[in-house]
Amino acid sequence: MEAAMGLMRRMPPKHVETALSALLSLMPDHSSDLLSQVDQPLQVLCDVDCGKEFILCEYNRDADSYRSPWSNKYHPPLEDGPYPLPELRKLEIEANEVFAIYRDQYYEGGISSVYMWEDENEGQGRRGYLQEGAWDAIHVIEVAPEEEGMAHYCLTSTVMLSLTTNNELSGTFNLSGSIRRQMNMDLSVADGHLCNMGKMIEEMEGKLRNSLDQVYFGKTKEMVCTLRPPSELLQMKLPDS
Repeated sequence: MEAAMGLMRRMPPKHVETALSALLSLMPDHSSDLLSQVDQPLQVLCDVDCGKEFILCEYNRDADSYRSPWSNKYHPPLEDGPYPLPELRKLEIEANEVFAIYRDQYYEGGISSVYMWEDENEGQGRRGYLQEGAWDAIHVIEVAPEEEGMAHYCLTSTVMLSLTTNNELSGTFNLSGSIRRQMNMDLSVADGHLCNMGKMIEEMEGKLRNSLDQVYFGKTKEMVCTLRPPSELLQMKLPDS
């Protein structure tokens, strides 16, 4: 299992589904562990009742159906599917509206979905030279029971990045990778859970973006410039004729 997880951590996001399927065939006894610990690139489905797309994941799936956060209906229809409690559903509706605004302001488009459940134990951006690209952000928050106006929040965030360019000037280039981090905070619930969760996700996404920029883009740029210096640097090194 440890070797399998090590392999999946090094697997480019675009090949995660294929590799996971192969591991499930080789390790059927560990299927539940693999499916719960390995994050896969997100897929979307259109809610025909309201004409909006939503994200498919383990947190809105029951059997082979997925619940839409917009209409609160399963697609395809499911007779006995689980639903959030009325209070959570009300908060879920508000959260989806808020994060849709957050998504548009930070990513200039894309798709966001928020799903809320009671604890059982209690994205079109600017492409430029980009031919194909995906930024999949998954945030899972566990909220502990409140005590004296405080609550404990545990946020686990995963970002999977994949991009490809194909341009005469830049040539063909492929870059992909993923990063996962966790954050724990004890916060006052005076402003509400949604406000606290939003602040944590915003802070975490900022850290993840900086990490990806330094690790993937920064190191790649440094390596490319070392192997193939810019033309102006080459001209500076040429002897005078």
